[in-house]
Amino acid sequence: MALEIEQFMCRSDNFGVLARNPATGAAFLVDAPEEGPIVAAVERTGWKPSVLLITHHHPDHVEANLALKQRYGLTIIGPDYEKAKIPGIDRTVRDGEIIEVAGRKARVILTPGHTAGHVCYAFEDDKVAFTADTLFALGCGRLFEGTPADMLGSMRKLIQLDADTVIYCGHEYTQSNAKFALSVDPTNSALKERAKEIDALRAAGRATLPTTLARELATNPFLRWHDPVIRRNLGMADASDDAVFAEIRKRKDVF
Repeated sequence: MALEIEQFMCRSDNFGVLARNPATGAAFLVDAPEEGPIVAAVERTGWKPSVLLITHHHPDHVEANLALKQRYGLTIIGPDYEKAKIPGIDRTVRDGEIIEVAGRKARVILTPGHTAGHVCYAFEDDKVAFTADTLFALGCGRLFEGTPADMLGSMRKLIQLDADTVIYCGHEYTQSNAKFALSVDPTNSALKERAKEIDALRAAGRATLPTTLARELATNPFLRWHDPVIRRNLGMADASDDAVFAEIRKRKDVF
């Protein structure tokens, strides 16, 4: 049986995630943006977590670490490179490690760019990946600690996952990301249709996530640096992949 996943809002636009292995009843959290909504999700579902997976050190992803650890006796797992900045961390992980979480296997993928040590967790048997602030629906994370080349390398890793992998991201940024994506890829019919769908979801107060890797490959400009139409729109038909990706990120920063 596949993982059961409860996604819910925290803070102003963060997503919290509580997941459960239905075969064993074991549960875990991905990131800890805010204590109250996470506790409410645990009480609503009855899924008591034993593990907290941390993707990176930013406060809006680790703020509730210590409170949740005290409440549930969590084991906190996070990236080795950022261990000094992650409150309450018990175990560190590195790129390529396979770890067991709630009786399921997760592969750790180092994805620098947003932060220097950001990691994603891919539960490949379940076709699920938690990409936090590296890969967003129709976007990618802002480059606070890395370079465009770093983030491009991270994107190259993530697109190796199966296309039907379900992607859970860290923030509800999809509507604004769609507007930007249309500015660099305005003739993409799949993107135009998706933007309408996103507007309808948001108008109804519904979340735009999760997404799938297949949808992102078809519509997310940060996974389409090779597309000749986008390159022509940027005036960079013959530019390097690094240069095209950097230009897309630069334009998004000021959009």
